[in-house]
Amino acid sequence: MKEYLKNLEYIMEFGEEKTDRTNTGTLSVFGMQTRYNLQKGFPAVTTKKLAWKAVVSELLWFIEGSNDERRLCEILHGTRDPDRKTIWTENANADYWKPKAMFTGDVGRIYGTQWRSWGGRLGPTIDQLGDLIENIKKDPHSRRHILTAWQPAELNAMALPPCHVMSQFYVNSKNELSCQMYQRSADFFLGVPFNIASYSLLTHMIAQVCGLGVNEFIHTIGDAHIYKNHIPQVKEQLSRSRFDLPKLKINTDVTCIEDFKMSDFELENYQHWGALTAPMAV
Repeated sequence: MKEYLKNLEYIMEFGEEKTDRTNTGTLSVFGMQTRYNLQKGFPAVTTKKLAWKAVVSELLWFIEGSNDERRLCEILHGTRDPDRKTIWTENANADYWKPKAMFTGDVGRIYGTQWRSWGGRLGPTIDQLGDLIENIKKDPHSRRHILTAWQPAELNAMALPPCHVMSQFYVNSKNELSCQMYQRSADFFLGVPFNIASYSLLTHMIAQVCGLGVNEFIHTIGDAHIYKNHIPQVKEQLSRSRFDLPKLKINTDVTCIEDFKMSDFELENYQHWGALTAPMAV
């Protein structure tokens, strides 16, 4: 993850001071691209602890097409107990969103609903993820293997408009799958390690159900920023040495994207420093 750390350093040195929607303030750089070779290990940050179970549970929740934050709690914790929190709890309960929520835990037409029922309230629904997988199988070298979460007509029906806007998948001549994801807005300390792990995992999952190997995850970012109240934690993280990347162990018996579950994934030999906590800007 040296590439990620270099980007952190770059933003700290060259980032422009900007105001933002949350009134927290950021150091911001516009336009970054980083490549992660998935054949050399799984790109899990080692200079702090990655919330691996949160990564896996959120991705499975997206794949389900759910918009119920309490369902995410159930996947992660095995219960819908309101005292148990997820990374979407604050968004589900944000003052600006709660008047629009249809039920307790509703986060609107966010990623999963766009992936599995794009169109939704506007007309016939499209299962983008299902179609993507079938099209990769049938026509692997097509240039149309795209998954998008950005639906302009439904942005007001989301607790949070998508930050990771779209991804494109590519099969090379060695039958290896790569993914390039475009992210319009990236919280580099809290969010980006999570995003890298999530889309790298999704690439492994799609590759497996399509009978392919993996190659790269390419992360392309618009507004790459560090929140000002994260600067002390970033400085601490940058002072830490790196460990070797872990390996992803995945249940190879799974051949359908909907059949994956939490226990099907493990990071082997994941060495890391302790967690670094910071408030999430909502």
